[in-house]
Amino acid sequence: MANFGYTLMCEQTAPCDLVDDAVRAEEAGYDFAAISDHYNPWLVEQGHSPFAWSVLGAVAYATQNLELMTMVTCPIRRYHPAVVAQQAATIGAMSQGRFTLGLGAGENLNEHIAGAWPHRTQRHEMLAEALEIIRPLLAGETVHHGGTYFDVPEARLWDRPDDGVPVVLAVSGEDSLALSKKLDGTVAVAPDASLRLPGKPAYGQVALCYGPDESECRKRALDQWRWFGLQWPVLAELPDPRAFDAASAFVTEDDVAAAVPCGPDLDRHVAAVRKYVDAGFTHVALVQIGGGHQEEFLAWSQSELLPALRADGA
Repeated sequence: MANFGYTLMCEQTAPCDLVDDAVRAEEAGYDFAAISDHYNPWLVEQGHSPFAWSVLGAVAYATQNLELMTMVTCPIRRYHPAVVAQQAATIGAMSQGRFTLGLGAGENLNEHIAGAWPHRTQRHEMLAEALEIIRPLLAGETVHHGGTYFDVPEARLWDRPDDGVPVVLAVSGEDSLALSKKLDGTVAVAPDASLRLPGKPAYGQVALCYGPDESECRKRALDQWRWFGLQWPVLAELPDPRAFDAASAFVTEDDVAAAVPCGPDLDRHVAAVRKYVDAGFTHVALVQIGGGHQEEFLAWSQSELLPALRADGA
């Protein structure tokens, strides 16, 4: 049986509403909540981007059993790896061990605010070195690190869960998958069985646009989600929401609706989630597109979607 998560999409929701949504997601029966960690929204129309770690602290305090994770944090530019470890350890302690740190190589959209965006090859080298700092700190070690990209003269974490914090990595190909083999699992945004590690958790994410009117949902998905089809080599490089708007200008409503189930049809939404379960993913986080439409989605999740997914054997 897979675990199902609710995505706290910072790009489309204000911070206090995100905390309320997390509490409601726990009530609705979701197993975990995944939060995006952005400085900017993908598109101006989304309209938000609060600091994910402040939201996580509030969510950890306001919930009881909901597992939490970042999906995902980049530890190579906007944050120093030692600071990422401290953030993760603090949320792990506040949640009494309910937190998993999801990491990835990041996007120019968010990371250029702290300096020039490195070439892809360099970013992967930086990510590998960041893990050499984060993992031992989370394990309770004192770290002395002098590397190519990062220096840590001396650091230890004074507050952390007794069992540490699991670390999972966003993967999209052979290089990132090889790096993830030393970690506790993988994160992917495609239902591809090759992006899993045997015997370890695999986290997927699927976008939905639920609502009673399919036509309205299709329009909302185009307005808020048309960036998603640009693929990772483009997503990682564009610098700001205006660039994403220009790059997605020729995406049509039909294009988005072909990738995102829209409207009230329960079977269509279940089928989209089922692709990840069939590919062997142990955890699937769901995104409801549209910041103002979360309560209706969570109510529907509680009454129809989650029971259907679990009855389906997912």
